[in-house]
Amino acid sequence: MPEQHDQHLRDQVAKLERIVLRVEEGVGDVGVRVEGVSRRAEEVNDRLQALTRAFEDYVLVAARTANVQRAETRIGVVEGRLNSEFGHYKVVRNVATGMLQGFDTGIVSDDTMRDVGEELMIKTPRYWLAPVLVGLRAWIADEPEICDQALGVAFQRSPDKTSLFMALVLRRQGRGEASLRWLRHYLIALDPLELGREFAMVLESISQGAFGPAGVAMVQERLDEWRSQLLRDESREQAQIDRWRAELERHVGSSSADRFPRLAAISPQWPQMDEALARAAAHGSLIDAYATMAGEVHVPPARVEDHVDDILDQLVRGYDDEELPLRREHAEHQAVVDNGGDLDAARHALDTDLLALDRTHDYLTIQSESALNPGKLGVSRATQRMAVSSCHAWFDRAHALYTRDYRGGVPGDVRAVFDQTHTLAGAVFRLPSWTGSFATPMDELERDLAAHWRRAAQPFLASFDFPWTRRLILPVAVTAGLALCAFQHLGFLLAAVIVGGVWALVLWSQSQTAEQRREAARKQLQSAEQDSLRQLRGAGAEVVDWSTAFRQADQREQEVRAVIADLATAGVPTAAHERRRTETGTPDRSYT
Repeated sequence: MPEQHDQHLRDQVAKLERIVLRVEEGVGDVGVRVEGVSRRAEEVNDRLQALTRAFEDYVLVAARTANVQRAETRIGVVEGRLNSEFGHYKVVRNVATGMLQGFDTGIVSDDTMRDVGEELMIKTPRYWLAPVLVGLRAWIADEPEICDQALGVAFQRSPDKTSLFMALVLRRQGRGEASLRWLRHYLIALDPLELGREFAMVLESISQGAFGPAGVAMVQERLDEWRSQLLRDESREQAQIDRWRAELERHVGSSSADRFPRLAAISPQWPQMDEALARAAAHGSLIDAYATMAGEVHVPPARVEDHVDDILDQLVRGYDDEELPLRREHAEHQAVVDNGGDLDAARHALDTDLLALDRTHDYLTIQSESALNPGKLGVSRATQRMAVSSCHAWFDRAHALYTRDYRGGVPGDVRAVFDQTHTLAGAVFRLPSWTGSFATPMDELERDLAAHWRRAAQPFLASFDFPWTRRLILPVAVTAGLALCAFQHLGFLLAAVIVGGVWALVLWSQSQTAEQRREAARKQLQSAEQDSLRQLRGAGAEVVDWSTAFRQADQREQEVRAVIADLATAGVPTAAHERRRTETGTPDRSYT
């Protein structure tokens, strides 16, 4: 009977041992699985973020492609409307150029010019240039009544353009006094607050000396009066400084994150540093854009006709006010195409283009636009150079403010921040945030970061220690209970020895497994610590490289100031041509 009790007790103890062993193994397996799940969760999260970015990029590209397609479709529609509604204007412009050339060669008959002029009058009942051509034909044919009537009609349609056109034509034909009368009439009628786009041709005429010394002096005197008048209003001057500030913004460089990847990854100050370097890089771009202009020497053609023909061609080929709404719409859609469907970039580019397509500007804006957007106003490189010279004070002021602002944005203290997100190991055991300043010597920073890793790792590694105290409670209690029962039967003593021995072996095995896991975690954390130190050293080296790059880019600010100073004296109008007559003895038919 006692033997049966002993055997039953041994069976129960063995069963209990197996249960405890399975539980311990299960707990250990769960710990391993939890750690593996944490790693896989991080990997899945990284992949999900990458997939999200890829999808967002795809959506962005698709949206921009659709924007480009819609813009191209609208461009075709707008161009069709321009051709159908204003196609005759283009014919008139071409005829005007041909008629002026016909005056010189004399190979076009008067009847042909008469027929063409009258036909264009009928086809373009609102266009100012058509009656001007009729008046020119009558002037050449010595028909003063028709000439006066035609010019009167043209003057009603567009007094500014008609006056300027006649001043240029008469100057071209050597009628100096008559040209000056038209020019004076043109200038007197102008409001410096609301100048038409054709006024850019006046600046063109000055830069080319097309009106001769007397004409240049007359125009320059009026421009000086306007400038003095407008600059009394500080808001208008500030508007021009802001306009030049916008020009500087166009020269801002791109991000340098690829050049300084470690610094970009761990420094909270990187966005300010990146912006400061990109803005300092604008100096080099400005020098490339304007240094050549400052050193250019404009050589005018030998004949006044060549100058005036170019200016007249630009004047007659300019957009009429009626066309501007469609031209603006065309510019809006073209900007979308030019910027690859990026609507924000297109709107930014339109700030310049649409300003040039406005109906009127004040004189100061005409100057700035001639300097910054000559293509939209149809002025030459020489005129652009002269306009930049006139605007040099605004350019210089905007540049000084621009430089002050980006220098003020350079962080005084560049810091490194390491937290649980910068390595996978740090994320698993939640590395507390560490911050260090690159103003501190690197060896001291490394020691501090290494100590931070060790302090943070201790609790994590301690979690792998085998809990002897907690695990011994149950086996000690069971063994002690069996030992107490030995007073009643010696079989319990044997059972206590067996249970205690087996349980000791199980616990020792589990402690060795825990120690192995602790060692693996320690090596992983040590590797992560070394990776952090490498990142810190790399970022420190990049701080030095960034400082060198910024200093080199920023030093070019003095070169830009020198270029602006050179531009201040680079725009003096070219020497005027001597007046001439196309035919000796031809009467001066000015009809003014």
